[in-house]
Amino acid sequence: MKGLSFAVLFALLVGVLVASQTLYVVKETERAVVLKFGEIVEADVQPGIHFKLPVMNEVKKFDARILTMDSRPQRYLTQEKKAVIVDSYVKWKIDSVDKFYQATSGDEIVANRVLSSRVDTGLRNQFGERSMHEVVSGERDTLMTELRDDLNEVAKAELGITIVDIRVKRIDLPPDVSESVYQRMRTEREREAREHRSKGLELAEGIRADADRQQVVLEAEAQRDAEMIRGDGDAQAAAIYSNVYTQDPEFYEFYRSLQAYRASFEGNNDLFVLKPDNEFFKYLNGATQ
Repeated sequence: MKGLSFAVLFALLVGVLVASQTLYVVKETERAVVLKFGEIVEADVQPGIHFKLPVMNEVKKFDARILTMDSRPQRYLTQEKKAVIVDSYVKWKIDSVDKFYQATSGDEIVANRVLSSRVDTGLRNQFGERSMHEVVSGERDTLMTELRDDLNEVAKAELGITIVDIRVKRIDLPPDVSESVYQRMRTEREREAREHRSKGLELAEGIRADADRQQVVLEAEAQRDAEMIRGDGDAQAAAIYSNVYTQDPEFYEFYRSLQAYRASFEGNNDLFVLKPDNEFFKYLNGATQ
């Protein structure tokens, strides 16, 4: 009984070992090639479960998704011989599995190294044909499209890959050039600031002078109107007094005398001496009678 159990277990182990050597799985995100003693006998194996001959066949799997090669910033010269620092990246994927394996032995590092060299040469040529303005803003998209189309043919022929996209993340000036540009921009902005400040001072002086002039005009007009109103009031008061006093001239004369005496005796210690025959007593006698 024990011998039978051991035989079954041994058979199962052998079956698992044979299955592991003859069956292999390719995932949805992978592609594969089958080699026979190092020579490709089956290219571009699709996802699924497949069979191979143990020992004789070897399976190489590759990532079929879109991969990214992020290059280090490089220095290029524009058409005007101005230096720029360009940081770029490339999106690529395997197009021909057998050609990719033959060119790189299935090593993505080798593929990135070869692709980086081609992209560097292409960017150097593209930047050398354009001005600073064109590469910075005007024709950047056109530059990337042309470079992608040109390199795509070479990459398919040499590496068996398709370049999905090439993009420039940023374009900078070298540190020494950036400093000189910054100083020039700062000087220009300071000059513009001085001009605006000078114009502002001139405008402020004009506004202040106009306000002072308006103040003088308003005060003069107000003084004139006040004098006219005061004169008109005095004229009306004089007319009223004249109309009233003409009704009793003798009383009016007496009233004026009283006013004169009041003005004369404003102080507490004032003394006024009158003769007995003064007209004032005549008015008093008349008033008492």
